Amino acid sequence: MRKTTVQKLVAGIGISTKTFYKYFEDKEDILRHCLIRHYAELSERLTSLRKETNNPLAALVELWHQAIELDFGVNHIFYHDLNYYYPQLQDSVLKKFSKRNIRVLNQLIAGCIQKGYLRKEIVPALIPEVISILYSSITRTGQFKQFNLSTRALMQNTVDAYIRGICTQKGLTVLNKIV
Repeated sequence: MRKTTVQKLVAGIGISTKTFYKYFEDKEDILRHCLIRHYAELSERLTSLRKETNNPLAALVELWHQAIELDFGVNHIFYHDLNYYYPQLQDSVLKKFSKRNIRVLNQLIAGCIQKGYLRKEIVPALIPEVISILYSSITRTGQFKQFNLSTRALMQNTVDAYIRGICTQKGLTVLNKIV
């Protein structure tokens, strides 16, 4: 990503550098716009999943799997470079969507607790925080490199395990049907 020049970018999409600079300040600016679009799509999926299902746990798990697919269904080197070279850029874009997304996530989590899918003693506001910390430690640090696992395998062994750990027996039954 750092080695990619604006000239290489415009050659790949068939426009002139003059046209590029008409719309974007530099390659970081185009990356910002791409990330905004990417996270806006994820935010829309979150909102629609909440509305489409009567089962908030199924929506929560589906959202999690869609987020992984969105983030890691593309070239894994892209996200590695993004997290290595531009972590502040990604954080600033995520911040734009965080209030709305946290509100929707909290509604899903409250629905999970109300329907008996998640343990009542769990503090609902901690769940998105814990998942965010686990996610960041997997994607932005070398914390788990010694295990030589794919990002998906790391997610299954951390975030998926965490979600299972906060579920009731009723929630685990639902999870086993959908995962």
